[in-house]
Amino acid sequence: MTEFEHVQVVTTTDSAESAASLARTAVEARLAACAQVFGPLCSIYWWEGKVDTAQEWRVVLKTTAAAYPELEAHLKAGHGYEVPEVVMLPITAGNPEYLEWIDAETAGRS
Repeated sequence: MTEFEHVQVVTTTDSAESAASLARTAVEARLAACAQVFGPLCSIYWWEGKVDTAQEWRVVLKTTAAAYPELEAHLKAGHGYEVPEVVMLPITAGNPEYLEWIDAETAGRS
């Protein structure tokens, strides 16, 4: 078990439609209580030996640490990138009622 119970999971993708789809399907599957889509944003990164620039959309999902493995698999399966960003950031404190809501909304996942 981790030191924390709740997390934010972040991914980026190449279109608003793809970001919305990843967000919606994760919430519908109860792998996340909610998801927010931000963008477009400019990403500058190393890929295949050179610095590249791309327009991307960021998806931030709120979930439990216990749900993370399923959410990671879900995001990777639905993602268009060869190596998608999927990172988990711990929520070390927060509004207790909000954290309880995350628990309740992700409890029904299969």
